[in-house]
Amino acid sequence: MNLTAIYELMSWMSPSYPVGAYTYSHGIEQAVEDGLINNVSELQDWISAILEYGSGRNDGILFCETFRAVQATDPDRLYKVAELAYAIRPTKELELETTAQGRAFMTITERSFPSQALANLKEQWAGPIAYPVVVGAAAAGRDMTIEVALTGYIHGFVSNLVSAAVRLVPLGQTDGQLAIAALEEKCAELVQEVLFSTLDDLGSATLMVDWCSARHETQYTRLFRS
Repeated sequence: MNLTAIYELMSWMSPSYPVGAYTYSHGIEQAVEDGLINNVSELQDWISAILEYGSGRNDGILFCETFRAVQATDPDRLYKVAELAYAIRPTKELELETTAQGRAFMTITERSFPSQALANLKEQWAGPIAYPVVVGAAAAGRDMTIEVALTGYIHGFVSNLVSAAVRLVPLGQTDGQLAIAALEEKCAELVQEVLFSTLDDLGSATLMVDWCSARHETQYTRLFRS
């Protein structure tokens, strides 16, 4: 595998990549306000559920389906994935979270790491682009395996949630890293699961996450956009 591709993947998933990920909490801000997340153990359980039953799993499936559609040069499949990825979001703020990051990722990556894969995605889908779709397309246009690319994406997803919780609970930086380390096995299991999943396997059972996201729209004081 080309190490240049790994370098680019690390750049895309870095906190310094300007997609605005630090402005979204995925409903965690409301969960903290409601006393549902008070410490690192409760945070780990919350994120673990998202990975196993919620948007973490769905994003992984959408990422893989996009990656394969791009590599197979299948425009109809790519359109279907992009359309479904936009439609599947359960709340207004989660839709904003994925499309705003998707739009920002497309803009900066076209300038910094341009590829035909991203050009093809824009040609096939003119609507708002979900974040896992645009990252999956960019990764498919590089010399990296789907497993490595997906692992990088899931790590970035988890790291952003932990970063939000560190500021909100609040947790110390060490606790944040302990949470990321504790979720390593769960992330590895998720990668292996979604590699063998299809769009028919999409679904969510994280009702409290969705409820917190919906309630966050009217939270009186807040730091995050979701």
